[in-house]
Amino acid sequence: MLACGTLTLAATPIGNPLDASIRLVRALEQADLIAAEDTRRLARLAADLEVTITARVIAYHEHTEQERTPVLIEALREGRRVLLVTDAGMPVVSDPGYRAVRSAIEAGHPVTVIPGPSAVLTALAASGLAPDRFAFEGFPPRRDGQRARVFAQLAAEDRTLVFFESPRRTAATLAVMREEFGAQRPAAVARELTKTYEEVRRGTLAELAAWAEETEVLGEIVILVGGSSTVPASPEELLAAVLARAEAGERLKDAAKAVALGAEGVSSRELYDRALAARTA
Repeated sequence: MLACGTLTLAATPIGNPLDASIRLVRALEQADLIAAEDTRRLARLAADLEVTITARVIAYHEHTEQERTPVLIEALREGRRVLLVTDAGMPVVSDPGYRAVRSAIEAGHPVTVIPGPSAVLTALAASGLAPDRFAFEGFPPRRDGQRARVFAQLAAEDRTLVFFESPRRTAATLAVMREEFGAQRPAAVARELTKTYEEVRRGTLAELAAWAEETEVLGEIVILVGGSSTVPASPEELLAAVLARAEAGERLKDAAKAVALGAEGVSSRELYDRALAARTA
């Protein structure tokens, strides 16, 4: 039963409509105002669930959050039952909703959640990677340089890392992960979870990067990277290894890449820059 004057966040199916909870169905039927990331997807979901929506429905997404949040707060002030849903999964988690939650709390209105499907947890459970400690990192930066810097900062993280990614950028992202996390780091790519063509591909980052380069990756993508499980060598040891290979005749850039592939917590770029500085010092 939806309470009047309460903001309710409801998780929606990430693919298969049969994953909808009974509470979600009742919330859709009882709401006075529904804020939906995509009103057309909400209509399709309602049709799949055979639910008749009588509530006022407004579009609530990244481009309208700021202007529409006061509408939600005013409805709460009037004692309305306000429901917020996104296209798939849990609102707020890489989806709209945080601004509404903060505003409702600041205005003194209750906030409650109808739990349900989550792409993060579904992918983690199916990945075969350690699930006891994990970190959700959302979408990586789109630009290669920014993406590499973020991954380099996370390279020594010992928790399983979970990312969302666009299918168009999956190959490029896996290639950068291979460089920054190490080619042998275990990982998984989950796509189209709970849908007809669901697939979870597991392997090293080298194997997954090669697969993505040769395949047209389609669907909703979750990338998972195993945590760092080795004690990283000291910066001095790694630098010495790069310089030794270079003195033996290997190109400095190739030496840095080779040493980085066998170490965790350091990128080939970082090793190259250090070696270059040491050479010219």
